[in-house]
Amino acid sequence: MSGGNYYVPTTSRWPILGSLALGVMMVGAGSQLVYDTGALVMLMGVIGVVAVMGLWFRDVVRESMSGLYDTQMDRSFRWGMGWFIFSELMFFAAFFGALFYVRTFAIPWLGGEGEKGVSALLWPEFISHWPLMNPPDSSVLGPEQVFSPWQLPLVNTLILITSSITLTVAHEALKLGERITCRNWLAGTVLLGCCFIVIQGVEYYEAYNHYGITLEAGIFGATFFILTGFHGVHVIIGTIILGCILVRICKGHFANDHHFGFEASCWYWHFVDVVWVGLFIFVYVL
Repeated sequence: MSGGNYYVPTTSRWPILGSLALGVMMVGAGSQLVYDTGALVMLMGVIGVVAVMGLWFRDVVRESMSGLYDTQMDRSFRWGMGWFIFSELMFFAAFFGALFYVRTFAIPWLGGEGEKGVSALLWPEFISHWPLMNPPDSSVLGPEQVFSPWQLPLVNTLILITSSITLTVAHEALKLGERITCRNWLAGTVLLGCCFIVIQGVEYYEAYNHYGITLEAGIFGATFFILTGFHGVHVIIGTIILGCILVRICKGHFANDHHFGFEASCWYWHFVDVVWVGLFIFVYVL
């Protein structure tokens, strides 16, 4: 081939095992939401996913450190990571689109606006307002109040923006061969990621116990937890990835001109930060 030899990995069992672990996790999550009996199954699935990720990462690291990857393989990794982030972008775009539809079309229609205002005949006292505090179905409870964006959400926003800065500094230090500086700034990024996760947990506790914001709290509760929950999962995954990269930095992995594993983790983390900025604006502020 004109591009040089192309390394073809040996047959791997990790894709099928990863799919099975994800399946178990989703079955458990669905059972927990519907029947409140799937917590153990979901936990087993989560453990399986984490184990497969760790072992799969281990194999890739070993292959890379053995010099099995050439420039063509590096290019394949970059395309793969790029398409993965694009798929994640479309994933969140779907939920942002649902939020836009509900706020821009569905609620005004229920309030009597537009050609579909006939819906107001069913609930004549319905008030078109977001967040929806009085759902038209009396069996559904709306939130008692909503979060102020200038408290915990703002703190988390500043944390993630700062983490992007610290990660960029670490990346530039690695390219300059300053490994100690890279290690320290990367450790700071991991710490900030952990802080975000803790604060998000505190916010969820407050939502359930003091604000009346639950998964049963009408369309607002559903969209709030879907968007912030999936984003929180991405932050947890990103923090784990950066933690693995930090361990590799401490072990002397990566060269200043050959470190796509580090770059890929940076791409992912910056993407997660951008998504949060969108969440902060469209879920908390507007």
